[in-house]
Amino acid sequence: MTPSVATKPDESDRLRELAGERYRNDQRLGGRWNETVDTILSHRSVRHYLPTPVPSETVELAIAAAQSAPSSSNLQAWSVVAVEDADRRSRLNAVAGNQRQIAQAPLLLIWLADLARPRAIATERGSTAEGLDYVESFLLGVIDAALAAQNAVVALESLGLGTCYIGAIRNDPETVSRELGLPDGVFPVFGLTVGFPDPAVPAGVKPRLPQTTVLHRETYDGELPEEDLADYNRVLQSFQSEQAMPLIDWTDQVRNRIATVESLKGRHVLGDVARRLGFKLK
Repeated sequence: MTPSVATKPDESDRLRELAGERYRNDQRLGGRWNETVDTILSHRSVRHYLPTPVPSETVELAIAAAQSAPSSSNLQAWSVVAVEDADRRSRLNAVAGNQRQIAQAPLLLIWLADLARPRAIATERGSTAEGLDYVESFLLGVIDAALAAQNAVVALESLGLGTCYIGAIRNDPETVSRELGLPDGVFPVFGLTVGFPDPAVPAGVKPRLPQTTVLHRETYDGELPEEDLADYNRVLQSFQSEQAMPLIDWTDQVRNRIATVESLKGRHVLGDVARRLGFKLK
């Protein structure tokens, strides 16, 4: 009996399928298909997990991917705390508003902007590390953490795991800092749930804005593409209906999310919080 051989998908058909899931319009994707592109374009936020633990070697592989991300001046101004203890995850979940995915996922990664390490290195070598006192350095740490996390996400999803970013960790960074024993100069940027997706509750690929809305050629076009926005409202509500989610007009969601200080859910004080956590933000 001849063993079966895995066949490569037709590239144009697969790209058409991926574009259809991501945009649900007539967007065509040129170029060449490969497994990396497939993984990235197939991303979805997973909020239902099996209780199966994430193997430690998988975590280490994901961190190797994270460390392969670009880093400004190679400062590598980020760290990550892997939280598997159920009680600690529960306490962190209270900060985030008690989200189902945090309760279910066997692993919660807290990604950190870490200026404590470069400061310690500089201080040991007789420097005042004054450059770390400025907003630029804080942004550097946040960007480094985000780039690293997304590399880890791509690696994890390529291995069949699911992920979901948790921005609500910023609801109370000081409580998170105490829980994780963070020193001054370390800021929790976001969390990331990791686990094996529950096949009984499959996640869908959430449609994104048309490329014509976000891709600007040479110079920025500030005119609102009302037709694109109207189309996207319809597309997203179709997705929401399929996922048994409340039907929400996306443009109304944008308006409501930034309408008032209250809509920031307490995060309007993050500048003050960051200063209390050791960032001068000059």
